[in-house]
This record gives sequence, C-alpha cells and structure tokens, in this order.
Amino acid sequence: MKDIFPVIQLRARKGWLAGRDGIVISFFIHRLPKDFAPAVWRALQIYRRVIPSGTLGWYPSDDGDMTPLDDTGWKYLRECLLEPPWNGLRPIELLESPSEAGSYHFEYYGRQLGDSILEDPISSVSFTFPTEYLLEHGASHLRTLALQLGHELPFNFGYASFAVVSPQGLFGSADWNITESLLTRYLGLDAYNTRELSAIIGTHALAPAWLTFLGQPLLGQLGGIDSLRNALPFPEASLLPMDGDRVLVTLDEWPDPIDTQAKPIPPQYRALARLMEPFLFQYKGEGLPLYQQDSNQWLRRFLFP
Repeated sequence: MKDIFPVIQLRARKGWLAGRDGIVISFFIHRLPKDFAPAVWRALQIYRRVIPSGTLGWYPSDDGDMTPLDDTGWKYLRECLLEPPWNGLRPIELLESPSEAGSYHFEYYGRQLGDSILEDPISSVSFTFPTEYLLEHGASHLRTLALQLGHELPFNFGYASFAVVSPQGLFGSADWNITESLLTRYLGLDAYNTRELSAIIGTHALAPAWLTFLGQPLLGQLGGIDSLRNALPFPEASLLPMDGDRVLVTLDEWPDPIDTQAKPIPPQYRALARLMEPFLFQYKGEGLPLYQQDSNQWLRRFLFP
C-alpha cells in the first residue's frame, strides 16, 4: 500500500517547503457562521485529540504576524468562534510551522452569506494529515474520523482525498511545472485552497474524491440516495446515509492517487463524476484567464478518456 503514494516535496524558490503529500478533509457549509460556529469548535477538538500534541503550534494574529499558539491563543480563538463580536466570522488558520508547509493544518473561513464583495461565498473548514498518519493508522481510522467531523458540521458538500498538503494555497509558490506534472499524472491528488474556493464555490460540488460528502441541496439535485445507488453499482463503492438528509459516498477502501501511468480511471470515479457534472463548480464567462480555464478542466478530469 505504501508504494502507491508518491512522496511529494514542493519547494519554493528560496528552498522552503511549500507543499507535501498527505490527506485533506474539507467541508463547505452554507449557513450563517453564528449558527454553526460551536460545531466548528467541537470538530477542532476532535482533530486535536487524534493528532500529535503540540503540532498546531502557530496562528496568524490580527496584525498578520505568526504567533505561537499557547493557552492564551486558544482562549482567544475560542472567543472568535463562539462570542461577539466575531461569532465565527474571523478566519482561523492553525499551522504546524511558522515559515513553511507542515503536515497538520486547520483552516476555517467563516463567510457571511450574500456578502456583496465576494462572488458566491460559503464557509469552509479543513483538516490535514501527512501520508505517514494514514499508513500508521489505516484508511478505516481516517474514514471514521472524517465521519465524526461530518456528523458535527452541517455541510452541504465535503470530501477527503490524497492531497498536496499546503495551507492557504502555498503550493502556488513552488515550481508550477512540477505541480502541474503531478496533477496530470495523479488524478486522485487534490490541490486544495479553501480560502479561495470558499469565496466563489457557493453550493456547487467539486470533483469526486475517495470520500465524498453530499448534503442539501446537492443530494436532492443529484436525485437522492436512490440515484446514487443506481449510478454506483460497483463493489468498491458504498453509501452511508447520515442525519439531516445527507450521505457519505466511499469510492474505495483506501485513498487512491490514481496514477495514470499505471492504471485507467476507476469506473466508480467516472460514474460519480458524470452524475455530479451539472453541479460541479466552474468559472463562468467569456475570455477566462488561462488558470481559470485550467481549473475548469481539472475539476472535470474524471470525465475525460
């Protein structure tokens, strides 16, 4: 199993680590932050209990400087989530390292619905792990953990995937040719940037992943659980109904990097992508910048031969 996961070390021009291989679990929540911020705090405590003590060691203070995360910092962050004047509107980024990408990160972006400055805002929360954590504890452990987090958070969409672990989209600081070659070869590799996506994705979906969480309105738009069952008649795929008219779709026993040099796209990924295609996020408009065109194509990668 270890050999299927590539070792990824993306370096910025000055040599610092901009991204590495691991697992990301992300959720998108279309509600007012004040209504679900306590759930985010509970989910963060679940995450803290399963990762090595002290790995979330830094956070950006209000003036932008990286600050050690001590007891005073935890108290302040709790107030930002649960008490006025913030009530979940302040972004929270907890990092392992103050100067480069580590392995464990927590990112929360509470967006005000209907914010006129943003295109289509939605709140997001993500948790990351190094590949070594997956190999040590197993895929079943991570799936159970993702399910625990999903039970806490009132998501409309979420996923867990093998990924370039890189907080705040810092992988963009690395040599893009290397990153692009990795994404082209490994279709199951996610390059996430929830800070950017949460400003524009709205209630759309992203591409299918190892674990795909579907809530409302997406699940209803897809035709409900019966439609998913009909679309996914594969032994590797399973559906687990969740409270609140939601479902967890598992596409394989383990996260799959989907190395296109070794195998074709697994049929269950292609089938779910076809079902989700009308509701995938896509940049719209004429004369899109090249990076937006590339993003649109990448989000539809499981639909191509």
